[in-house]
Amino acid sequence: MAKLFGTDGIRGTAGDDLTTELVAEVGRALAAACREGALGSAVDRPRIVVGRDTRLSGPAMEEALVEGLSSGGADALLGGVLPTAGVAFLTQHLRTDAGVVISASHNPPADNGVKIFGPGGWKLPPSAESVIESLVGSARGSGGGRAEILDDAAESYLGHLTSDGRADLTGMRVVVDCANGAASSFAPAAFERLGATVRALNADGDGARINEDCGALHPEVVAEAAQRDGAIGLTLDGDADRALLVDEQGAIVDGDGIIAILAQHMRGDGSLRGDGVVVTVMSNQALRRWCEASGIDLVETPVGDRHVLQALREHDYVLGGEQAGHVARLDQMTTGDGILIGLDVCGIVASRGGRLADIVPMRPLPQVLVNVPTPGLNGVDRSEGVRAAIADVERELGVQGRVLVRPSGTEPLVRVMVEAPDRAVAGQWADYVAQAVKRELS
Repeated sequence: MAKLFGTDGIRGTAGDDLTTELVAEVGRALAAACREGALGSAVDRPRIVVGRDTRLSGPAMEEALVEGLSSGGADALLGGVLPTAGVAFLTQHLRTDAGVVISASHNPPADNGVKIFGPGGWKLPPSAESVIESLVGSARGSGGGRAEILDDAAESYLGHLTSDGRADLTGMRVVVDCANGAASSFAPAAFERLGATVRALNADGDGARINEDCGALHPEVVAEAAQRDGAIGLTLDGDADRALLVDEQGAIVDGDGIIAILAQHMRGDGSLRGDGVVVTVMSNQALRRWCEASGIDLVETPVGDRHVLQALREHDYVLGGEQAGHVARLDQMTTGDGILIGLDVCGIVASRGGRLADIVPMRPLPQVLVNVPTPGLNGVDRSEGVRAAIADVERELGVQGRVLVRPSGTEPLVRVMVEAPDRAVAGQWADYVAQAVKRELS
């Protein structure tokens, strides 16, 4: 069988390369892997939390997954519509053997996917994914599993988000873009419980419009609203594991800025374990320079929050993430949680009595990203013509900038990123490399 798992679970177009039949087979394979002990201790009758985002294909995918799990001898605990971090939390909180999120995260409405957490709410290592893949299509079980609705799933997760110790946000104005996704009934409620005045955008939970012209892929939507209201903006993706912030002047604070804010605060209160953070190759040079000047160790990984989480555990650090907005605090959650991170940053603003615009400790270098569609083609980013174009840019920019070309792990794209002191210059060179990619494709 072809490889199913990408950098963040299994994804595809619902009904095309991601069918209900395949999802059922994945459920059977997961149940078998749990019985065999591939995810942890072997169990005769696994208990597995299931949640989903708001996509129209979600209920059918959920039904297929439950059929596969139950026929494989596992019990499915149904949490309904939940952010990815909500499933991870329940997997840990209920001490189940696994958790499954039916979501394609930031992908368009026609896509869907399957993300799996192991015991404790941790993302699966590649070895466990390989076992599940090997069992797809061949796993059999005696049946006997059942489905149970978790009536208190939403309230349990909301209680975790707003637990004792969170800062009082009374008097703070917040605009939240929920991307018509899983955060729609959670993010506004969490901020309101802590006292904030909330204006919710794209919070209808309309799965037909999830991520469409809204959410973390379109931060300009919340930026305009936040600037107009003089409020802090928070924008999330479809499953709410990614978040970007916007200050009161409409300036976007990406994952790099969020990491810097949290690192500075956590170092001050002694919670930045090891005085280090984990970032990816996409992180801005300004963050690297700020960490060096601040005496904060920085570990770099390939793109993908699973790599960040793995490095955090290996180095015994608690803070890390991606520029795109996947930020994790392992002292609070086992995976990225956009709602929680938004609450944390707003809490820091409230405790200082100022504005978000005043607490971002670094100013990023201009960075331009160009996505080049590459359907069905691999390795174009390593071709001779593209390598020559990269060398040209590196020679021209020197130490004042950098270029990065990499294939996307979730979409058929090559991503071209150029960083330079001037945005126009960065855009010019990004287009230069993107044209080299296109020439190789032709």
